[in-house]
Amino acid sequence: MLRVWGRRNSFNVQKVLWLIGELGLEYEHIPAGGEFGRLDEPQFRQRNPHGRIPVLEHDDQAIWESHAILRYLSARFGSGQFWPESPTARAKSDSWMDWAQTSLQPSFLNGVFWSYYRTPEKQRDWSKIRAGLERSNALFGVLDQNLQGPFLLGEQMALADIAIGTHLYRFFELDLERPGLPKVEAYYDRLQTRPAYRRHVMIPFADLKGRLSF
Repeated sequence: MLRVWGRRNSFNVQKVLWLIGELGLEYEHIPAGGEFGRLDEPQFRQRNPHGRIPVLEHDDQAIWESHAILRYLSARFGSGQFWPESPTARAKSDSWMDWAQTSLQPSFLNGVFWSYYRTPEKQRDWSKIRAGLERSNALFGVLDQNLQGPFLLGEQMALADIAIGTHLYRFFELDLERPGLPKVEAYYDRLQTRPAYRRHVMIPFADLKGRLSF
């Protein structure tokens, strides 16, 4: 049995649960982080010494870091469906996954979502928010230019789509001005037709507004 430690409104936990849903796997969810606490408990630190979520348990092993978990699940259960067997194709997916984690996520999730939505209104630094939004819009523009098919790498969904697509629910739900991104908008529409995306990513986040505590 798979066990996933984390809170369902955590961005990185949502990536893992979305893939589990796509793979049709049974799992046990253990609430942790935020209001649930537990991250400093010795039992949790044995699973992840860094005290962060998500953590996946399987076969007496604990895997941490969301993208490492995605790769593990796909390699173990996906039979090449989401992480291609070809080293060349796999490298393309990995490149976009790393881009999502090192460029898009810091710019959008940290620079916009945290700085704007999760920061109390009186504490917002609008110069920082505008800079984050400018960077994010430019990066989403790069995505728009490179979407050539129904999914990022073509006809079949890959791990890169999960790493990037998880951003889109929050991006389109925030009440901030966005540039015209016709391909990204169509891409988001396609993702919304997937039951696992609706169940695990499209989770209202009003409870996070103005809360910097988790």
